[in-house]
Amino acid sequence: MSENLRIGIPSKGRLAEMASQLLVEAGLKFRRQERSLFARVRDMPIEVTFLRTDDIPVLCAEGAIDMGITGGDLIEESGVDLSTRLSLGMGNWRLAICVPEESNIREPANLAGCRIATSFPHVTQKYLDRLGISAHIVQLTGSVEVMITLGVADAIVDLVETGSTLAANRLGMLDELGCYEAVLVQNQLTEHTQLADRVVRRLEGVVIARSYSLLEYNVPRAKLAEAEKITPGFESPTVGKLEEPGWYAVRAMVKRSEVIEIMERLDALGATAILETMITNCRL
Repeated sequence: MSENLRIGIPSKGRLAEMASQLLVEAGLKFRRQERSLFARVRDMPIEVTFLRTDDIPVLCAEGAIDMGITGGDLIEESGVDLSTRLSLGMGNWRLAICVPEESNIREPANLAGCRIATSFPHVTQKYLDRLGISAHIVQLTGSVEVMITLGVADAIVDLVETGSTLAANRLGMLDELGCYEAVLVQNQLTEHTQLADRVVRRLEGVVIARSYSLLEYNVPRAKLAEAEKITPGFESPTVGKLEEPGWYAVRAMVKRSEVIEIMERLDALGATAILETMITNCRL
């Protein structure tokens, strides 16, 4: 067993960049030498290991790494037994069955006897079994959108994010198998449990911070109770008196996705000096 906690992250691609940035923002700072498979975290007994994204679930389950950052879709496809410690709020992928726009396949039942190309054979088979559909799965790696044009398949099962790739290939979604995001997983038998918990807590602080903003504003006493209903905060807002009689300063955490609407409501209520501050880290 390694004396260091090993965290596996993707070696390349967009998820690799997001995972590296997340670790650094959580204080797990490291420097990767060119083409190196390992990097040591400064001031902590932690090693970052750079791996193929789809290998991370299996290597974590086998104990080669203690923790890993990868897609929830790959966890499900691998079928291995891991603890999902944290959803990271990165990525928003839908796994979907897609068919040509001009196809006669209009509902899942029409897939009976068809050829389905995918790099997710196990998830696809579970879906077909659940619906009682018999179809031929063509297992591939990499891009599968072109397989219908090549005559290899009648339908595909692939990840869909924006839908632009489907539109470019004149494909449409027939059904959705699941929705996934990046997750932090852990080998259940790791002996570095305390350090793993510390890592989770650090990453959690960044993930939560990314979802919230700190909103500050001034409001007259007559409107204070109503303003507090608009911004209840995490537990409660922070309220203090201003030197101006009858006025209060309020500070509260609000969901970043709702900031604009909340600011408009406060403005309409009569609040002034409404300011948003980004939160980079927190402990709640």
